[in-house]
Amino acid sequence: MRWIRNIAAGLIGSVALNILHETIRKNVNNVPEINLLGAEAVNKTLSQYGRPIQDPDDLHKVTLELDLIANAAYYSAIGGSGKYIWPKAIAMGLSAGIGALKLPEPLGLDPTPVTATTQKQVMTVGYYLFGALVTALALKTILKP
Repeated sequence: MRWIRNIAAGLIGSVALNILHETIRKNVNNVPEINLLGAEAVNKTLSQYGRPIQDPDDLHKVTLELDLIANAAYYSAIGGSGKYIWPKAIAMGLSAGIGALKLPEPLGLDPTPVTATTQKQVMTVGYYLFGALVTALALKTILKP
């Protein structure tokens, strides 16, 4: 049943990441807008099937839901066999953040929402690291076997 614990911890980390991002995005200027990057990816994919989401509120909702699922799945790998949780969390958090900066352009997405300023770049990496560290904390404490 370790996989259930890992998924639960990954979901906790994913929710924490999204709460942090949404709270800061709505209250502070010059911060990453990862939501815009995600929305572009969602609509680019759906457009290939002739089904882009036109309503901005619906697009934000779908993007947030998919982001929660994708990050929960990604962060759940931190638990793995239960070994080296903190080093894995740091490595995976940094990798996700750096990936968010470096992958948009090769994927045909506009990287500006996360790369326009140094502050946005540092915060983007920090957000993903935060989610990974929350996942590790959940694995080590809240969800102790």
